[in-house]
Amino acid sequence: MENKFNSQTELYNKVRPALRTKRHELYRNGLTFIKEIDIWNYNKEKKWKNAKGLTLASLVDDILNTPDTEYDNYVKEKLMRMNKASKSDKQG
Repeated sequence: MENKFNSQTELYNKVRPALRTKRHELYRNGLTFIKEIDIWNYNKEKKWKNAKGLTLASLVDDILNTPDTEYDNYVKEKLMRMNKASKSDKQG
């Protein structure tokens, strides 16, 4: 039986327990600023963007087994980019 999803929202909801689990793990490890959506976006942008033949199991595996430092660096870089953009908007 093959799982087909009609939207990213439907897929997000399907993997949400894994996202929640990883968020709790990150929280226990002191990375309290990383949200479920950050975990989702990291994988979507960095791991799944050009991937073919992804399965639900491989998505869950990626979510749970990506090192905490990868999520940490991703969120910090995103925040730095947003901060730089905000500063340049105020100067311009």
